[in-house]
Amino acid sequence: MDDSELFDGYGPVAGFDEMFARMDVRPSYDQVHTSFQKMGAAEVRLRADSLASSYLEQGVTFGVEGEERPFPLDIVPRLIEAADWDHVEMGVRQRVLALEAFLADAYGPGELFADGVVPRNTVVTSPHYHRVVAGLEPPNGVRVHVAGVDLIRDGNGDFRVLEDNVRVPSGVSYVMTNRRALSAALPEVFADHRIRPVSQYSQALLAALRKSAPAGVSDPTVVVLTPGVYNSAYFEHTLLARTMGVELVEGRDLVCRSGRVMMRTTNGLEPVHVIYRRIDDEFLDPVQFRPDSALGVPGIINAARAGHVTIANAVGNGVADDKLLYTYVPDLIRYYLSEEPILRNVDTWRMGEADQREEVLDRLDELVLKPVDGSGGKGIVIGPAASRAELDELRAKILVDPRSWIAQPVISLSTVPTLVEDGIRPRHVDLRPFAVHDGDDVFVLPGGLTRVALPEGELIVNSSRGGGSKDTWVLARPSDPDDEGEVAPTASPVAGVAQSAGPSLDDTDDSEVHVQEQEQQQSSPGRSQTQKQKQTHDGGQDAC
Repeated sequence: MDDSELFDGYGPVAGFDEMFARMDVRPSYDQVHTSFQKMGAAEVRLRADSLASSYLEQGVTFGVEGEERPFPLDIVPRLIEAADWDHVEMGVRQRVLALEAFLADAYGPGELFADGVVPRNTVVTSPHYHRVVAGLEPPNGVRVHVAGVDLIRDGNGDFRVLEDNVRVPSGVSYVMTNRRALSAALPEVFADHRIRPVSQYSQALLAALRKSAPAGVSDPTVVVLTPGVYNSAYFEHTLLARTMGVELVEGRDLVCRSGRVMMRTTNGLEPVHVIYRRIDDEFLDPVQFRPDSALGVPGIINAARAGHVTIANAVGNGVADDKLLYTYVPDLIRYYLSEEPILRNVDTWRMGEADQREEVLDRLDELVLKPVDGSGGKGIVIGPAASRAELDELRAKILVDPRSWIAQPVISLSTVPTLVEDGIRPRHVDLRPFAVHDGDDVFVLPGGLTRVALPEGELIVNSSRGGGSKDTWVLARPSDPDDEGEVAPTASPVAGVAQSAGPSLDDTDDSEVHVQEQEQQQSSPGRSQTQKQKQTHDGGQDAC
């Protein structure tokens, strides 16, 4: 492609394109568009290749069939105007507060069941509802310390919620590393814009974790609990531990004594007060869940129930991630907050309700069917693209277990210009903003993880379908304070450590049980504590 072909063949675009409106450049993208045109195709390609090489050298990769590849970070940034971000920020904050209230109620008095807001059976039949934590009150009332709310823009450009992630949502490491990488690749474009920073995330998270400490603890010890180096999100675990200035530990580094959690150190056992865990519920405590788990800490649930340690995010939050519960979130907002939802859900049919199921079964070839406990695009059937045999198999599954399925219309996600082999072309994107709740306020990081479906026409953005990501620039207003040169963390991979350097974008919620089953099998309990502590202090396999 030569310089004149950079945007040739881009349109017209079906649906909502974030840079172009009927091939006229939107004002917010004018400087980006002009800068890329001035650079020309050859220079843009050169910078994109350099960007990919830098990620490969730093270990920011993902695995495909055993091969480590550079994580696809597109060179064209995604821009969000200040007014649009205000709307997103308010909507995410509202949603987090409603889900907090729901979890407290569902594991507590159950008033929403008595008032008929959500059927009790919808909650208690969720595979992520854990009776063992019923009645367990967190020290400052916070269960959702970190949330990731997945959004799309529909054909009108309106943001809608696709799903909620309040177990252990991951991907924020890419938000921070993408910012540093793209600002280095496009320094003149970056300098032309006032962009809200993302570097404050780690300190906001640390402050929230410290505020969640048990009563009477004025200087809490906070740790990040990881399944280990083979986990797909180990990259993120190390980055957060290092940027927060706290210890990165594995289950074998912790022990429960008299209802308290202690950390093994060279100076003996030291108390731990707050655990930001990146281990799935089922592997967290072999006393209460899977007895064969080698990843968790025996007795940690009892220590939390005794009020001596805080587990963030709280055990049992996964019931709020259930896609069937998702259909009730607008009602939960009205019930708990007495407000109308700021961000709308995607229209959804519940297969457990006979009239809705009948309508969907008549229209299987028109709709998208999703398993309620699926993630990362797994199990989704897009009706218009499915064969007759696939639809017949799907019909049988729905009839056998209707509670496990929801249906939604096919929505054309918004597109953003993306560099592909034959030039800059429209590709579909979603957005995961990250929110941190400290009990008094919900901080929403300005930006979030934009995932992009790189194959033409693809609507599923996960890396298993060839997806990548973009740096998301939230534009500041003139009245906003200047950012004095934000710096994101860099990578420091450790030689000789087998690694998956970044959280898999197949599922940026790293709570998949099969991932941690694999990690458990690969765990090597014979490694010495001295070696473990050295790796922790050195940043371990930190690839950011």
